[in-house]
Amino acid sequence: QYKLVESGGGSVQPGGSLRLSCVASESTLDSYAIGWFRQAPGKEREGVSCISRLGGTTNYAEDVKDRFVISRDNAKSTVYLQMNGLTPEDTAVYFCAGISGFRRCTIWNGYDLWGQGTQVTVSA
Repeated sequence: QYKLVESGGGSVQPGGSLRLSCVASESTLDSYAIGWFRQAPGKEREGVSCISRLGGTTNYAEDVKDRFVISRDNAKSTVYLQMNGLTPEDTAVYFCAGISGFRRCTIWNGYDLWGQGTQVTVSA
């Protein structure tokens, strides 16, 4: 059974950067497309970015596409989310998740493997 573990969250000032990591603790990730989601207080969870199993296809939400970069290193069983130009509106708990069965990563309601989340806080 795969288990996903996120890290890299923290508190930064507006305009700052963070890099989140998502590691598979049990085995390799290359059978999963991976997505990053976030949930802000009082709001629904939303998809932020996703990447296909081999990294050839990526997708971004409109409000992050010029600031965030998703990547993966299957040899390290790790997916990254580089977040630049952070704003207070990016404050949320960020989760990584996996979607199996060779499905497209943009099937946002199809993810079946989840991490515990990591807090990102952007404030002055």
